[in-house]
Amino acid sequence: MDPLKEMFNKKFYQHFATGFASADKNFNKEAFVKDVTENMEGLSLNGRLRNTAIVLKKYLPANYQQSVEIMFRAAPLLNTGYTALVLPDFVALYGKDHFDLSMEALKHFTAFGSSEFAIREFLKTDLVKTLAVLNEWAEDKSQHVRRLASEGSRPRLPWSFKLEQIIKNPTLTTGILEKLKADEELYVKKSVANHLNDISKDNTAYMLQLVKSWDKNNPHTSWIIKHAIRTLIKKGDKDSLAIFNFEKNVKVRLDKLKLSAAVIRLGEALQFEFQLTSEKNTPQKLVIDYAIHYSKSSGELSKKVFKLKEITLLPGQQVQIIKKQLFRDLTTRKHYKGKHLIEIIVNGKVLGSKTFSLVL
Repeated sequence: MDPLKEMFNKKFYQHFATGFASADKNFNKEAFVKDVTENMEGLSLNGRLRNTAIVLKKYLPANYQQSVEIMFRAAPLLNTGYTALVLPDFVALYGKDHFDLSMEALKHFTAFGSSEFAIREFLKTDLVKTLAVLNEWAEDKSQHVRRLASEGSRPRLPWSFKLEQIIKNPTLTTGILEKLKADEELYVKKSVANHLNDISKDNTAYMLQLVKSWDKNNPHTSWIIKHAIRTLIKKGDKDSLAIFNFEKNVKVRLDKLKLSAAVIRLGEALQFEFQLTSEKNTPQKLVIDYAIHYSKSSGELSKKVFKLKEITLLPGQQVQIIKKQLFRDLTTRKHYKGKHLIEIIVNGKVLGSKTFSLVL
């Protein structure tokens, strides 16, 4: 059972229906709750989200504009967060023939949850027209709207379909990114960095050329660039390392890599420590990462890289590093018993590894 789907449970629907009943005196609260919960047990999280929008249409006016007006009144009365995506999903399903009104609705609803998935349906239908709107939104006073401009047009947004035209031609979103490259809001900066990281997976040279033209002296721009190139840095991409003057030809020795235990139980933390020694006669600017190769249900290993720290190592200098990694199940990761591997990575180069076992 997917625990996340329980965000859409009977208690939620009762609250949801109460909000709509307050916004529309003709809304049949009891009938809606009965209808929307009738067959929800077999539905996934996104299945429940979509079903809510479909059932909601049956209880709102047939006229799309009137329905949107009711949703505008209801939105402040509903829960915020993921469940608020019902409103943008309604717009994506039923608003294609009402472009201007739908854009106004998505802009408004994004502050309650996010319209990032819904806007992609309009990008798929009319890319040029929708991108023109997103370019305007990139200069909006609301951080939610600015973030939507970047997040909604990401080439490879997780949990959504790829935007193949943008993957083929990443310059289509350059105007949006240029307007947001020095945004002060972390919520927006994360999206811009993730958008650039998406681009790097298909158009590495273009993405690097773009960020190299930006002013790294601006702290907000610098933050965005550093997070945008994180995947390339982890792979040891020399052009990415050069952007922030990280050492391209690392000469560092790894010593005394130790694990706190050879076997750990689920719910416990594994402590690891190691020593790095510079073997170069000039300072080396380093990005130190570590990777865990998790055992999958098949027994194969799946690699996940984690950021550890950035340091400048002087000639002959030694540094001791200690870190703990907690092993517990998350909604995004389930652990399996068996052999695991930990690697120490410096500027994308694996310097050493150790194995350990996880028991449940």
